[in-house]
Amino acid sequence: MTSSVPDWLQPLYPYTPKRFATPGAAQMSYLDEGGAPGADEAVLMLHGNPTWSFYYRDLVKTLAPRRRCIVPDHIGMGLSEKPVGYRYTLAQRIDDVAALVESLGLKRVHLVVHDWGGAIGFGFAARRPELIGRIVILNTGAFPSKRIPARIALCKTSFPGTALVRGLNGFAWPATWMSMNRRTLTADEKRGYLLPYDSWANRVAVDAFVKDIPMDADHPTWPTLTATAAGIAQFRANPVLIVWGGRDFCFNDSFYTEWRERLPESDALYLADAGHYVLDDARDEVLPRVAKFLGA
Repeated sequence: MTSSVPDWLQPLYPYTPKRFATPGAAQMSYLDEGGAPGADEAVLMLHGNPTWSFYYRDLVKTLAPRRRCIVPDHIGMGLSEKPVGYRYTLAQRIDDVAALVESLGLKRVHLVVHDWGGAIGFGFAARRPELIGRIVILNTGAFPSKRIPARIALCKTSFPGTALVRGLNGFAWPATWMSMNRRTLTADEKRGYLLPYDSWANRVAVDAFVKDIPMDADHPTWPTLTATAAGIAQFRANPVLIVWGGRDFCFNDSFYTEWRERLPESDALYLADAGHYVLDDARDEVLPRVAKFLGA
């Protein structure tokens, strides 16, 4: 998968991705759009699984007139390289984001996180709290949970999980309809979400992301996630906006409740009938609210 954007996608995703070599020498694709040239303050948007920077396409359009937007595709996802030997772990992804931010010389970072991007984003934030400004939380988690939907637990298995996820695209494809409730994605929106994941090889990270969800202390990512969770409290004084779709099949209201408990001073926009892809499902309400919160 190259970083070029096909012609049919450009009306939805009118961007020219840039490339960054991560500490492990993997090629990361990322967007760097908007704001004043060379601005050292930016909005960093971190996606989860199985999305990519395409998830933030409309938020970038909304913010870019006034805010610099940095939107990476995690290694193995989106238009980034999909190497076989990459260490597809939460710790590695935090390292990659930290290296990207350092390479860009950013002095102030406003976070927007979704899905597993919450753990990556708060893991990075805990490492560099002095950089963090405003935080937007979109249907995500950054703390251990014993709850996992049966269908995702099945995908975590070596068999038949890997065969389902990599062979039948049984994670990215169902997400295009399971993550929506108010409306249906258009044909080109679905095609855009699935573009990077068109083969067994190109679904390596979709599978690895699921396998990296730690459910107990024996999992190698458990210490990273528990350390990330312990760091959340230091951001209670930061301006935080939680935007939540109440019809999320994965990150249900128990996660929303825990966020409100961990960040009790946060503001919230709870949308009872919106799905997991809350930016897409409720964009007319969400985009203006997030833009206002981020000063754009």
